[in-house]
Amino acid sequence: MAEKLAPDTRAAALTELSGTGWAETPGRDAIAKTFRFANFVEAFGWMTRVAIWAEKWNHHPEWRNVYATVEVTLSTHDAAGLTELDVKLAKKMDALST
Repeated sequence: MAEKLAPDTRAAALTELSGTGWAETPGRDAIAKTFRFANFVEAFGWMTRVAIWAEKWNHHPEWRNVYATVEVTLSTHDAAGLTELDVKLAKKMDALST
């Protein structure tokens, strides 16, 4: 089972991820970001690529897709908050979106 990030690790991760548009989710121990693409096919293609990594790592995002926009929230439910898995998946999502 993954463990919640230690305060210093959490602060460093949030600082790094905020530079790419991730933000803490009010009222939850989670992070969120909205990804925008040129069209539905690009958005869905990105979601498919992310899904392969999420399945490989057994860590699945909360997400919502409307046309060319994908809203993502990451939190590790087993740990009741942010873990290294969330940081890892956030970075992979950013890398796959470029």
